[in-house]
Amino acid sequence: MKKTLLVLLMLFCIVPVQSQVLISLIFGDKLNSPFLEFGLEGGANFSSISNQESSGTNVGFNLGFYFDIRSKQNPAWMINTGVIVKSPMGAHHIPVYSLNDEGLDQTFAGGTVDREIRYFNVPILIKYQFKNNIYVKAGPQFGLLATAFDKFSKDIDKDDVVYKKTIRDQIHVIDAGVAAGIGYHLNVGNGLNITLQYYYGLVPLLKGDDSPTQYNRSLYLTAGIPIGRGKAAQKKAAKEEELNKIPLPEDGKS
Repeated sequence: MKKTLLVLLMLFCIVPVQSQVLISLIFGDKLNSPFLEFGLEGGANFSSISNQESSGTNVGFNLGFYFDIRSKQNPAWMINTGVIVKSPMGAHHIPVYSLNDEGLDQTFAGGTVDREIRYFNVPILIKYQFKNNIYVKAGPQFGLLATAFDKFSKDIDKDDVVYKKTIRDQIHVIDAGVAAGIGYHLNVGNGLNITLQYYYGLVPLLKGDDSPTQYNRSLYLTAGIPIGRGKAAQKKAAKEEELNKIPLPEDGKS
């Protein structure tokens, strides 16, 4: 189990998003047990940057996988963790700034800039599920920077002109903060988890910034689907059925 989990975590970090669904389907039944739930999770997230002038939130799509590790003493308590592999953050319509190029500055004067910052995020949350299937969770979340860029755009003669400027070297590689959420576990099929979760960044976003410190903020609306849970239950039932078929030794015989 430990080797399988380690291999899966490594593969999720290095393979494209399209391959993660296939990997989950292959390993899902091996990672589900009465005290461990594994699944895929995805949805929309609405991000902003504190102390950053902008005209709205940056809307993106997130995708990852999760683990619910239940307490054997009290299954209502669990550790909720995993990796949000695709998780864009940033801000929408920040002020246009100089690109130190006269031609580009003239082209995008009066245009817009969207800032997009992508992380591999790892939440490590304490989760409690009530008897009515409503759950709450809270704890730290850590992010590893993947890419960051500003997208300049302007409509010129009905053509959308776009220029992307990489700003990864201006962003701290490690992000961290606290996350809290509330959700509902549907007793339909293998069990669907609907979650509303908020992330409050505590690590300054920009390196060497003399302006008011900026932090990541993001609201997640996600659906989590257990992978392989039904198959794991079928295997367990088949194994128990085989054990029940084994005849017990008669009294006095070994």
